[in-house]
Amino acid sequence: MTSVTRTLGRLPHWTATLTWKAAAFITVMCCGLAALLGVLVHVQVTDRTVGEARGRALDRLTEAAQAYEAGDRLPLRAGIDLPGLPARLRNLAAGGRRGTMVGTGDTQPTMWAAGPADGGRALAVQVDYRQGARIIAALDRAILWSSALAISVTLLVGAFAVTRVTRRLQATAQVARRISAGDLDARVDDPHTKDPTRPQDEVAAVAGALDTMAATLHGKLLGEQRFTADVAHELRTPLTGLHAAAELLPPGRPTELVRDRVATLRTLTEDLLEISRLDTKSERLDLDTEQLAPLAERVVRASGTATQVRVVRDARVETDRRRLERVLGNLVANAHRHGRGPVVLTVDGARATVRDHGDGYPEYLLAHGPQRFRTEGGGRGHGLGLTIALGQARVLGAALEFANAPDGGAVATLRLPEPVTHGVPERAD
Repeated sequence: MTSVTRTLGRLPHWTATLTWKAAAFITVMCCGLAALLGVLVHVQVTDRTVGEARGRALDRLTEAAQAYEAGDRLPLRAGIDLPGLPARLRNLAAGGRRGTMVGTGDTQPTMWAAGPADGGRALAVQVDYRQGARIIAALDRAILWSSALAISVTLLVGAFAVTRVTRRLQATAQVARRISAGDLDARVDDPHTKDPTRPQDEVAAVAGALDTMAATLHGKLLGEQRFTADVAHELRTPLTGLHAAAELLPPGRPTELVRDRVATLRTLTEDLLEISRLDTKSERLDLDTEQLAPLAERVVRASGTATQVRVVRDARVETDRRRLERVLGNLVANAHRHGRGPVVLTVDGARATVRDHGDGYPEYLLAHGPQRFRTEGGGRGHGLGLTIALGQARVLGAALEFANAPDGGAVATLRLPEPVTHGVPERAD
């Protein structure tokens, strides 16, 4: 059992496809049906051919017995204890019974018939069985070739039919993957779903259900995006007035608290507006060539945090400076807010890594990415910083990956497009 399991485990990946499974099933069923029909036809024709030869042999044996009893000359290929007579048939005749048997040791196919003679001997006759053997051999060849032809044709037709179904299933699966990746405009548009009066198969039902689900999700997402943008826009005006009013309050602890809360609300509103623009894909790049290491150092200085910058290999990249600073700034701020020091920003070519030494990212973030308004461990924030960083990274055409270091701590890696030129210095600040 173990060896069989290991053998199955080494099968190529393509054997798991529906096309291969259907082809294997059709082949097995065709082979089984062809074998059954071939055996039935072979047995039927063989019984008939052998029966006819046995009848002729017994008739010849009757004629030989009459001639032997009358003392006449025995017919051709008849005699007493003929050479080559099968031992089983000889013993049967010596016991007083008649019988027939196809000779297996003869140079030519022969049907033997034998009966009792005086003195415990056997009267035997030989009948040419070559024609019957040729008929059976020709029949077996015809069964073999016709079965192979039928299996091939059935396999081709079945594979064609199954391939049409699997091609539609693969198209549906591809659209589902696009939808899960965020492309809610993707649709299967199966031709079988266009005509309501046309009977639909299971694949068309799945494709139609997927298109309906995508349209529903798209509508709900657009509604949520419009709501978020409208709320953020409506909040900007009163928050601006509230901020101006807070600035007029007399100095004191209550005033500081009010100003802090107003600043937090303004930051949240701006983040919501930025997310709404990212959701609607209305952002446009302002590309320029930037040296990555100095840009990272400016981000750290602007953050006002004790973040260490390490440059393994500097690079010049073509990017949008403002958006790149936004991504790195959010990653650094998140590391200080939710992790523990030391926080290190490492530049290695077109790759920038921000690592802290805290408890690491939660499991949901590693599995599904950042989620809005979700934080764990009682940490401050609204879960928007990493969401904005991921959205801006996509606008830049960069890849932002989240992981946990083996020895503890969260690691965010930003992989920018290939650099224009590489800087020469290798340093560690």
